[in-house]
Parts: sequence; C-alpha cells; structure tokens
Amino acid sequence: MKSLLTLWKSLITEMSDGCASAASDCKTVRLRCKHEGLSFLTITLPAFGKDFERSLELGRVDRNLFQGFSWKGGLPKFLSGFLGLVFDRDSGVLLDNPDKHAILCIRQLTLMFAKINLPCSDARVADAFRGYIQCEKEVKRRDSTWTETEMFQFRQMSQLLFREAFTRIDHRVYEADVLPKHGPGSTADGLRGNTKYRNRVWTDRLEEYFPAGEYLFYNWRIANVDDIDYLEPGSEMPVKVITVPKTLKTPRIIAMEPTHMMYVQQALLEVTLEELSKVNFLREFLGFDDQTPNQRMAHRGSLLGDLATLDLSEASDRVSNQLVREMVSRAPHLRVALDATRSRKADVPGYGVVRLAKFASMGSALCFPVEAMVFLTVIFLGIQEQLRTSLTRKDIQSFVGRVRVYGDDIVVPVEYAHTVVSKLENSGFRVNEGKSFWNGKFRESCGKEYYDGHDVSIVKVRRMFPTQRQDAPEVISLVSLRNQLFKAGWFDTVKWLDSRIMDVLNYFPYVLESSPVLGRLSHSRLDCERFDSALQIPLVKGYAVDYRIPVNSIDGYDALLKWALKRGDKPFEQVDHFQRSGRPKSVFTKLGWYPNQ
Repeated sequence: MKSLLTLWKSLITEMSDGCASAASDCKTVRLRCKHEGLSFLTITLPAFGKDFERSLELGRVDRNLFQGFSWKGGLPKFLSGFLGLVFDRDSGVLLDNPDKHAILCIRQLTLMFAKINLPCSDARVADAFRGYIQCEKEVKRRDSTWTETEMFQFRQMSQLLFREAFTRIDHRVYEADVLPKHGPGSTADGLRGNTKYRNRVWTDRLEEYFPAGEYLFYNWRIANVDDIDYLEPGSEMPVKVITVPKTLKTPRIIAMEPTHMMYVQQALLEVTLEELSKVNFLREFLGFDDQTPNQRMAHRGSLLGDLATLDLSEASDRVSNQLVREMVSRAPHLRVALDATRSRKADVPGYGVVRLAKFASMGSALCFPVEAMVFLTVIFLGIQEQLRTSLTRKDIQSFVGRVRVYGDDIVVPVEYAHTVVSKLENSGFRVNEGKSFWNGKFRESCGKEYYDGHDVSIVKVRRMFPTQRQDAPEVISLVSLRNQLFKAGWFDTVKWLDSRIMDVLNYFPYVLESSPVLGRLSHSRLDCERFDSALQIPLVKGYAVDYRIPVNSIDGYDALLKWALKRGDKPFEQVDHFQRSGRPKSVFTKLGWYPNQ
C-alpha cells in the first residue's frame, strides 16, 4: 500500500503545483489509510469520486453526499483546492465556467484505485451470491405480473426492429447453416483447450436442431452414437456461478457454461451478429465489437446536451427468458434454438442448484447480443409511449445517431431519458443512477468520460506494485500504468514510476508503442542498440511478455474436427496447436533482443 500512497501523493503534488491544500489532502489520505487500510483508496475514495460526478449532474454539492468527510462552507474540506474551482465555496453551486482540468484531477485522484485487481472479502463475496439469488427472485416476480397488453407491445416492437434479421437467422437455423465453435475460456465441466474436441456430452434439447452426429464429429460416417452421453432436461449440467474481481466493494458474478452448451452458443452468436450487421439501422443502434460510436455520442452529449448516457446494474441477470421468448416468438426455429442452447439451472455457492428465470448470466456467448436486443426494444417502447403514437420503421430510422446500445451502456436523446428510464425500470431492469447522466454536462459511456466536450477520462491502477521481476502480471500492469500516465501528461509522476520500475527490471529501454518490449514511451528518445541486417530492423534489449500454452494434444478424428471448424483460409497462427491450446495458466517476462519498431 505504501507505493500506492506515494503514487497518489506524487500525482496530487504535480496536479496542484505546490498548492498548500495538497499537503493537507496528503495528510488526510495518509491518516485514513493508516486507520482504514487499503479500503480507503479502493472503496471510500471512489465513493467520493462518484458523489462528485453526481454533483456535476445535480449542478450543486448536496449535503447528503460525501459521507464520512468533514465540510467547510458549501464544500467538503478534502480536495477543496480543486472543488473550489468547480463549485462555489459558499453555496456549493456549480460555477458557470468550472475548471475542466480540476474536474479531471478530482476524478483521477478519487477513482484511480476503484478497479484494482484484488480479491474481495468473504463477506462481500457472500453478499454478491446473495444478490444473485435476490435478483433471480425479482425476475420471477416481474414475470408473474406481465400483462397481455405489455407482452403484445413488446412483441410488436421487437418485430418492427428485428423482423428482417430474425427471418434470416431463423432460416439459417432451419437449414443447419450454423458452424459451432469452441472458445478459449473455462467451462463448467473443466474442459480446456483441445480437450473440448473430445467432448461426447450432449443434451436431448440440443439434438432437435443440432444433432450430435454432425456437431461432435467430422461427419456422420465416423460418428459413434454409443459414445455420446445424452442428457435429459432433468439431468443437464447447471452453469457454475463464480466471482471474478471487479472492485474491492463488489465482485463480478459470472456463470461458466458446460462445454457442449457454449459450443453451440458460439454458432448462434456468429450468425446472429452477421445478420444483425446486414440491417443498416440496426448496425447503427447496436454495438458488439466497437465502443467508439458510444464514446463519440457521449462526447457530443456532454458538449451539446442533447444525448443522455445510461448505465444498467446487474444488466444480464435481469433479462427475463420470458421476454426473450416473446421477442423471437415469430421466428420459431430461432426460438427453439435459443431455448436449446440456454442453460436452465445454476449451481450457486451456498444455495445449491437453482432454476433460472433469467435468459443467461454473463458467461453465455449469447448473453451480450440478446440483452442488447431486449434493451433496444424497451428503449423504443419508452420513446413510443412518450410520443403517444405507434412508431413506424421510418420513425425508428430517424433515431439513427441518437440511440445506441453497447451491452449495458445506453445512449438516448435527453428529451426521452425520463420515459426510457421509467420503461426500463418497469420492465424489471435497474438503472444505475450514479452512472447515468443527462441533466448537466458530464457524460460517460464505454470507458470514456467527458465534461462540456472535454475528455476527462482517467488512468486506473489495475494491480498492486510488483516487488520482484517474477511478479510478471504486476510488472506488465505497472509498465502499462507508466505509459498511460505519460500519454496523459503527468511527467513528474512518470519519472518516479521509472525509478520504481527500474528497481525490478534491469533493462527498461525507450521504445515505440508497437514494440513487444516492456519499455517506456518518450517524445524525444528511442533506444536502438543493435540492427538486424537480415530483417533491416532496429533491435533493443529488454523484457518481453511470454507465456506457455498448456499441453493438451489431440489427433485422429478429434484433430480433423478442429481443422474443419477453423474460420477463414489462413493457417493456424500457432504451429503446434494440435499439441498445445487454451489460455495460458501463467505469464512471465523474458529478456532478449526484440524489434523496436
């Protein structure tokens, strides 16, 4: 924690340029860390930062915010040197022309440790699982109250939006024009890498549209149905619910799918994204692999005030399977396929196996696109309700450039924000008030934040500092932090980080951003210690990231299946992919001569 405190002190000193209030703020942080520990940096400070953002939205500093901090006049004493450049010191009202640099500094100083990769306490993990079960109960409760009118309106709007795409997907499912795929991640049954191609578990529900003889084997001729373990609905394997680091306050809940389910989910995912992208206006409304449109719209909303940015809490866990079934009700083959590839049960630590009302938790390959389509449908239902008229396809297309969904990051016109929020809440979703903005000039979406057109995005510390070179993930993270702060312009802090990094790395050269070497970026210096005459490229000595892919070999028909499922006409990137595959279990650094170009 000492290194994190020194980093914070270095930043505030550089930001305040020797201002007297910085010394007081440093003392506050040092004393509170002494009494509260790391949680002050990772939980209390981020809460201060979120209250600051809420104050920008409200246009004033509310006395109900900034709990746990003392006040002087209309502002908290902590960081008052910066706060006074944004809000009036006596009334707490937002200044007519607040200092954008001060806004950036406050956000950087309070939010930089919010998502450091550390395990939560057992109590917080237990609370997360309890919240998962409570969320499931709320989804079931909302399912029981849907009226036929609400369902009819939802079906109509989803047809208006997705009719063309659903028709094509439905046809491709019926024609078996879908190609399965194994992902690199972990699964509920513990299969990794190449071992997934040896899977012989299937379900009766999958068999109707995805016959095991065609999906588990290269072709029917070599299929041995006696080797297949068919699972009836009652005996299907549940998803495995686990936590992964998000913040020290709350871990992220995900669900690991069984290998056979993820295998076919990937097939449906591919055709779904392909067909959605072919519909021009849907390509503008939905994002799956490019966050920059959302970020540009957030910038515009902060500058012009015409677009609101919304964020949903527990987004995927609140998407009801009942809503999804209604959404695809007029695409019968797609509806059955989605149901067949959906896990119906979850194994939740402390609660056992529970029946699921949600469509899928984060971890399913289909979670992301399906939730986005549901959200888009509800958004336009909200807009339709406010306009008090049935929308036409032409009406919907008029919102291109003003509505966009990327996961749980949503952009809508400000004039419809209240109605859309109300419709989302009424549909069982939870809008995160602390991360949704439409009143002031602050906006955030997909990892970028803006105030009045100015980029006030920050650099975040992702891991604790390393103590030795062998702490490879920490070393990699620290070098990345150094270079991000360099690009952000905090050069004094970068100098301190350079000395800190060189305590663990014997070589820390100046490199281009494209170099594989763990090095430092510079505006004026570039190291070139050798020149490869054969390749005609400059070389530099340093550490590069290396890893070992786990050994799990396959041959025969299992290897043939892997080859048959490969996308594109290029060869496999990894030469020994039949012997090694899957995500590396560990990463390390390796000293050598590498290109610096």
